[in-house]
Amino acid sequence: MFAGQDGIHSDVWHRDITLERGKRYLISAESGTGKSSMCSYIYGYRQDYSGVIAFDGQDIRSLTIAQWCDVRQRHIAYLPQDMRLFGELTAMENVELKNRLTGFKSRDEIRHLFEALGIADKEDSLASKLSIGQQQRVAIIRTLCQPCDFIMLDEPVSHLDEENNRIVADLVTQEATRQGAGIIATSVGNHLKMDVDTTFKL
Repeated sequence: MFAGQDGIHSDVWHRDITLERGKRYLISAESGTGKSSMCSYIYGYRQDYSGVIAFDGQDIRSLTIAQWCDVRQRHIAYLPQDMRLFGELTAMENVELKNRLTGFKSRDEIRHLFEALGIADKEDSLASKLSIGQQQRVAIIRTLCQPCDFIMLDEPVSHLDEENNRIVADLVTQEATRQGAGIIATSVGNHLKMDVDTTFKL
């Protein structure tokens, strides 16, 4: 259960909800209603909430550091809104940094993702030199480089045009289907263009 600000009508805050593997969820939010906070709560970055968030029936507040490392490497693939790329590393180095921890994708598979998203020519470019839209695509590739039960994407296509939105939606959906994973995508405006099972208004 998530607790939000009093007086706000929400399908999430102050309610009991269950997110299941294999299902696709859109969290539609207005600015300032807490979508990034919600993602940070689920991922364990913040604990300043009331109520209980449970993963596989276990209150996440009780997880040890080792258990959190396991959750973040093998269970929740997370794309934060601010992307958190290392500007001094190349696009490929940013992706490989993650992939070395998980050993999940081959170099050919990663290159295929760069090609599919139209940034194959940017593999060796510093992340700091890329446009915001290019950075967002690199961050999406990095997110897909791990096994997971859920792919959680905070405004994943906010800087992408309609065609790249569609490509991202296809790639994320394909990866989730391969792994039997759920998708949790938040959006203020530009929604990820995928079929969803449930839409929540935050």
